[in-house]
Amino acid sequence: MGQVAAKIQIMPAGVETDLEALKERLTNAIPVGVKLHGFSEEPIAFGLKAIIAVVLVGDVEGGTESIEEAFAATDEVQSVSVLELGRL
Repeated sequence: MGQVAAKIQIMPAGVETDLEALKERLTNAIPVGVKLHGFSEEPIAFGLKAIIAVVLVGDVEGGTESIEEAFAATDEVQSVSVLELGRL
């Protein structure tokens, strides 16, 4: 079984959201079998920044579903979307 790298955009609830604290909560929410490669921030508009997470998941059916659901269930997360997928 191979691995897939996924680039996931996490939108915080608002500009007042502490992104460092949110990154820590996201790290703690990662399901077993998913490896976090890193976070970055991307300016969106009017001071709002999105968190971009790069994760490695197994190349199986529904591969990113568990991580998307875990991130979406985290406090102060407005939305989660997969930006890119690539097989390693």
